[in-house]
Amino acid sequence: MKHWKETGEIVSRVADLAAAGRRAAVATAIRISGSSYRRPGAKFLVEDEGGTMGGVSGGCLEADVRVVAQDVLRTGTPRLLHYETGSDDRTIWGLGLGCNGSVDIFVQSATEPPLSDTLVAVRALLERHEGSFAIATLVDAPEGIGGSMLVDPRGVIAGSTGDADVDRRILQQIDGLVAAGRSRADEIGGKLVFTDVLSVPPRLFVCGAGDDSRPLVAYAADVGFSVTVIDHRSDYLTRARFPSARHLLQLRAGDDISALRVDGRTLVVAKTHSFASDREWVRSFLQAGAPYVGLLGPRARREEILGQIGADAPQVFGPIGLDVGADGPEQVAVSIVGELLAFHSTRAGGHLREKTETIHAV
Repeated sequence: MKHWKETGEIVSRVADLAAAGRRAAVATAIRISGSSYRRPGAKFLVEDEGGTMGGVSGGCLEADVRVVAQDVLRTGTPRLLHYETGSDDRTIWGLGLGCNGSVDIFVQSATEPPLSDTLVAVRALLERHEGSFAIATLVDAPEGIGGSMLVDPRGVIAGSTGDADVDRRILQQIDGLVAAGRSRADEIGGKLVFTDVLSVPPRLFVCGAGDDSRPLVAYAADVGFSVTVIDHRSDYLTRARFPSARHLLQLRAGDDISALRVDGRTLVVAKTHSFASDREWVRSFLQAGAPYVGLLGPRARREEILGQIGADAPQVFGPIGLDVGADGPEQVAVSIVGELLAFHSTRAGGHLREKTETIHAV
């Protein structure tokens, strides 16, 4: 879900640069093996005047990629880069890195065709926030690289990889790719194709627009959740208080929420600081089928609420959050967002040092 947000920010910046007559290149991590800070699809924008946005690593590759991107802007020729750790001194191509992994990165101009044309359509899809889609790009082929096709499960939206057979094969597997939600590089007909899958972020409804909701909304939006704040008090429900929320919705606990279209990717935090209001929000969202409903307060408060609404609901998390010894609204917000991420990723939320497989392994 961070991928959707980061891509949107980069695409918007590209549009602004193009409108101003400026140029930029975008580097995309297309294949990663071993230890890595980022995942396939991570992007790094390099502007003609040196500004950057995003990243394809934890900071160890960006300086070198920036130099290559500037060369791509000068020559107009896309580049496929490979960085690998493996020598005894644990360096990547003399860069002095020790990540114990390999990364393939594709660099191309973002403000020139063919990518610039594709990004116009990508921006519209990102802003609509209505469905997942993918960008298939030819990144290694004898006859040329850089052609992109924008697709979703309904078919081609725009563009082409430049190879009709590759286009056809991508369409045959697009349902599975989008359902899996993972960007990946594949050999198709002897050519390397990177399919960048952009999955619509899960929605988070925060019921209660009190001051302690402000850091929660900010942090949750920053990591990629699509956040809606719900409250009946118009004075609390303002853009000045919640600038990063996607929607602000004036409703009272107990109002009809059928228009919210709650589904299996809808998460809820009830924090109105009113027992009766939290109880009604829990009742409404459980009836609507939300898989996660978080509650502030002790376990006894959760049990009392569930008892009053006659529900035995393991999807109600109360007390909400991970056990990090949080104190104050900001730390509590970190604890809650940590649990939301763990739930969304179906992880336990334990210490990474206790994980025996690679960090991003499912």
